Amino acid sequence: MKFLYKIPGPILILMGSFFLSYGGIVVKSFEGADLWQIVFWRSIFCAMTIGIFLLITYKKKAIEKFKIAGFPGFVAGFFMSLSFSSYVFAMYHTTVANVNFIIPSQIIFLAMVGYFFLKEKISVYTLISIVLALSGILLMVGFSVSSEGFLGNIVALLIPISFTALVTVVRKNPNVDMVPAMFIAGLLAALYASLIVKSFYISPKDLFLAFFLGTFQIGLGFICLTIGSKSTPAAIVGIFSLTEAILGPIWAWIFINEVPPLIVIIGGAIIMFSVLFQSFFARKS
Repeated sequence: MKFLYKIPGPILILMGSFFLSYGGIVVKSFEGADLWQIVFWRSIFCAMTIGIFLLITYKKKAIEKFKIAGFPGFVAGFFMSLSFSSYVFAMYHTTVANVNFIIPSQIIFLAMVGYFFLKEKISVYTLISIVLALSGILLMVGFSVSSEGFLGNIVALLIPISFTALVTVVRKNPNVDMVPAMFIAGLLAALYASLIVKSFYISPKDLFLAFFLGTFQIGLGFICLTIGSKSTPAAIVGIFSLTEAILGPIWAWIFINEVPPLIVIIGGAIIMFSVLFQSFFARKS
């Protein structure tokens, strides 16, 4: 599976965002599993998926990759384990749309970290894209974040914060493969849940949904994001990953009849335009 490393970074970011986008509707589809049961099994299957990926890609050198990742890999894994847990928690306490509207705040953190800590220049085109994206986010959040879901909305903020931490570690250590960090994240998140969950048993249907989430959503999703982040400037990662915020509410609209108001659709259209704007002018600059 080394072919993934040959795909351009921005394309991998878009692929990862697509995989992550349908997580909300799957979490809402569990028939009986509680919050921490979902976190546990989702994280276990994620760790298994990444472990298999490493074994297929590196074979006998897979263990060496963990040694090379070292402390930065553990730190990245810790932050992502918080993201894994907070994502499911937020989905349980607020709407799919709200979580997806909050996640794009990562572009603010990414741009600031890229400029102040990674010494990355922010082009005029990227600044325009960020302003456009923020305008769309303000429309969506201002009219869609409900007070009833306050706890879920607050916890959802851990997702963009942890993602920013992950990207920062990856960018500061470009020669280190951070995919092993995702394996660590899965194990840590499963550990957190195992200390809280009352029973590990879930129905066959729920087990399949957990497998789907762990394997395809966060497993393949974060593999693409982690690899893609190594060769993509932080601010551009933030803009391109906004695709998740657009697709998430669309899936919720189609599959669980969570219909966003018109103002939310307008905000989403503005964000998508900012992604296209950045994609087009990045080649010109």
